[in-house]
Amino acid sequence: MTEVLYEIVEHDGGWAYKVGDVISETFETHDEALAAAKSAAARQELPGDTTDIEYEDERGRWHEETAPGDDRPHTDVVDR
Repeated sequence: MTEVLYEIVEHDGGWAYKVGDVISETFETHDEALAAAKSAAARQELPGDTTDIEYEDERGRWHEETAPGDDRPHTDVVDR
C-alpha cells in the first residue's frame, strides 16, 4: 500500500503542509496548517468509485486500467 506523508513546514511568513515537493497555501498559524493537513490526509483515504482510466506514459504510449475506488493510500501527518 502506498503511504503519503503530509509534513508541516514554515512557509512564506507562516505555515503550510508539504506533500512530496508540493506545498499547500500558507496559513497564519501552525495550528491552522496542522488542522488543514489532517483534514486533507483524512479525505485522501476515503474510498471513491471504481473507474476506468487512460494515461500516456513518458514514451508516448497509452494505457487503460481500472482504478478500484477502495485502493486508497495510507496517509500520515508529520509535525516535527
